Amino acid sequence: MKEYEALKLTVAPSPHISSPVGTRALMLDVLIALVPALAMGVFFFGPRALVLTVVSVLGCEIFEGLYRLALKKPGSGGDLSAAVTGVLLAFACPVSMPYWTILVGDFFAIVVVKQLFGGLGKNFLNPALAGRVFLSLCYLPEMTVWIKPGTKFWLELTQAGADGVSTATPMADLHNGVLPWMGTSGARLHDLFYGNVGGCIGEVSALALLFGGGYLVLRGVIHLRIPAAYLGTVAVLAYVTAPITTASNWMLAQLLGGGLMLGALFMATDYVTTPCTPWGEVLFGIGCGLLTVFLRAFGGVEGVSYAILLMNVCVPLLEKCTGPKRYGAPKDRRKKAGKGGGEA
Repeated sequence: MKEYEALKLTVAPSPHISSPVGTRALMLDVLIALVPALAMGVFFFGPRALVLTVVSVLGCEIFEGLYRLALKKPGSGGDLSAAVTGVLLAFACPVSMPYWTILVGDFFAIVVVKQLFGGLGKNFLNPALAGRVFLSLCYLPEMTVWIKPGTKFWLELTQAGADGVSTATPMADLHNGVLPWMGTSGARLHDLFYGNVGGCIGEVSALALLFGGGYLVLRGVIHLRIPAAYLGTVAVLAYVTAPITTASNWMLAQLLGGGLMLGALFMATDYVTTPCTPWGEVLFGIGCGLLTVFLRAFGGVEGVSYAILLMNVCVPLLEKCTGPKRYGAPKDRRKKAGKGGGEA
């Protein structure tokens, strides 16, 4: 009886609500939303796209499990966050990448970027994007072999034979200042929209990514603030800085090409590495858009990954500048708190 009374008087921290929505449910929704993009990747690049994605997911799950086992930490409980990282990392890589290379990226994303900082909820960089950038820096040749859509690349263990079917990407044409259908890739706007272009597994089909992003919005998993601010900023800047007279075509090609849709809908909306305040989310999206356009124009790289990672670092500052004012605090104390001071 005494134990029962003690339990009755134990009050947990607010808010005192219960919700069926947990990490696993959110991650499952993200995986469901990524299925259309994976299906398009398999359709255009063959079954190896599915196999490489499965290898990446298994690598992330195994590395996370082994790390937590070695350090005698409790397991992740099957929250599916590692699986999401594995899918997104595979989506940001070409289908011809050797299997062992994607496993290196999995190790860096899970162990170095996520677990060494404390695990889910404590990493300050998006693990999948960090793994992708790491692979680009360490294995550039493997990361720049783009398979011609429709080739149906099969289950080869290495990139042998891939050079014979490689193709140019629309982003290479845009970087050279020409529209894709006037450049070496020959891709038209409808090709960019459906995904009939050379590129990474999960980023080529804007249609599939928009479908998945819409599912996440309807399910309440993500808000439109970051994707709208991100894509809107890129659209405006691409239109006003277009080097050609048909600025609308240039703007659409910039929006549909490369990894912009994948980054805006699935990477930049990561709960852990983005601001938790509404205005912070808007500024985060605008910053990602500015950096993406700048890096695409002057950096010689696809700027989406670097733009989002750079803005991940700025999240604490954005939250500090856009956080709500303390209710009832005098103005002088609010100013003092805003400058980093505190109450005596």
